[in-house]
Amino acid sequence: MNVLVTGASSGFGKSICQILVEKGHKVVGFARRRDKLDALKAQLGDNFMPVVCDVCDFASIDTAFSALKLDKIDVLVNNAGLALGLEPMQSLAVQDWTTMINTNINGLVYFTQKVLPQMVTQQSGLVINMGSIAGSYPYPGGNIYGATKAFVKQFSLNLRADLIGTGVRVTNIEPGLCSDTEFSNIRFKGDDEKAAKVYDNVEAIKPDDIANTVAWLVEQPAHVNFNRIEMMPVAQASGPLAVHRGE
Repeated sequence: MNVLVTGASSGFGKSICQILVEKGHKVVGFARRRDKLDALKAQLGDNFMPVVCDVCDFASIDTAFSALKLDKIDVLVNNAGLALGLEPMQSLAVQDWTTMINTNINGLVYFTQKVLPQMVTQQSGLVINMGSIAGSYPYPGGNIYGATKAFVKQFSLNLRADLIGTGVRVTNIEPGLCSDTEFSNIRFKGDDEKAAKVYDNVEAIKPDDIANTVAWLVEQPAHVNFNRIEMMPVAQASGPLAVHRGE
């Protein structure tokens, strides 16, 4: 199959590319960092095509797609996404919330719209969106990030409504705590010590767990759709609602 993966240079995206190529698929990996894409290309060989692209920039996406020479797009994995900061909304920097919205929502939607006409024409295809449990479970400081992932969840379900009868499938994967990525390092603006504390003494899920789930979805029969897959480590669970008690 021909698979497109955004955010391919690290974390979930890198593992997804590695596992899918290992399974014999042809993967086009989109990311901003050419050096990391080139390193992945050197590792994965001819079945991996690196494409430099910024999902926040529609013109960059247009340029990337104009260079594609694929007669068929079987799968799109909308993996690119990020969280910035953990401040309450009244203190969150404007640049941080605009970047999260542009990446997690606008880039994902634009990439999806770029592939859908071809998928609808060929009457087949699979769109896998990378959501988060943050789209279902709020937490202090999760404001914009959680809202973007709630959008991804609802967008995925509405895509299914739009695409009924076309043969195109849509799945939203919603991971919980996952280590061995740059997620927390980016959220805390390069404060590696602070990022590492998020995973202290916890056996979190790993990028390969996400990648194996993607590979499993790709291999499912064309008549089966998984609307949502929520994944957490065994060490994580939902807690009680907070109650503030005054004096």
